[in-house]
Amino acid sequence: MADYKIAPSILSADFSRLGEEVEMVLDAGADIIHFDVMDNHYVPNLTVGPVVCKALRNFGIEAPIDVHLMVSPVDDLVVSFAEAGATYISFHPEASENIDATIQLIKKHDCKPGLAINPDTSLDCLDDRLESIDLVVIMSVYPGFGGQSFIDSSLQKLEDVRKCIIASGKPILLEIDGGIKANNIRDVARHGADVFVSGSGIFGTENYRKTIEHMRAELSKV
Repeated sequence: MADYKIAPSILSADFSRLGEEVEMVLDAGADIIHFDVMDNHYVPNLTVGPVVCKALRNFGIEAPIDVHLMVSPVDDLVVSFAEAGATYISFHPEASENIDATIQLIKKHDCKPGLAINPDTSLDCLDDRLESIDLVVIMSVYPGFGGQSFIDSSLQKLEDVRKCIIASGKPILLEIDGGIKANNIRDVARHGADVFVSGSGIFGTENYRKTIEHMRAELSKV
């Protein structure tokens, strides 16, 4: 079985006890903690900043933190999140003044860079860049709000990017972000994803362990 990774998005967690919530999903079997960072400019919502990332590190969270920047401009927050303890930092190519320079900035600060692809964005932005990144994020909802339904057209994008990753020979993670639940995770995995971001699909359930075990059981059937 592929090395699938489950990444709960804290956007759906209870922020009044965020440290405990993150500990609980990690204890329940999650692999990565996902941050949806929105600036009320690039997308019409405002969420968390680097202080929350730093707070989780200070709380004792050692798991990889995957920061998805839905912001413009990008570069200042790259530095801030890197200093706050991010592991992966992904951004939208449309939001960067210079995509390659932003990728190099992320690397300069010892983080792993990723590119996030919106439902309506062409995959052309990945041309000649797969060698420089560690993560591709396929958005299966429109960025800006949690709790949306999965967009089926993202499955073809997953297949196309997976082929490119295989051709590159590089161990790039292929992440799907949006609308992931236990009842669709197996089908999405079959189309090439190996990292699954799930917000309400995990935090909106009563028993995180049972939910993640259900997801793992579905992934074992791929």
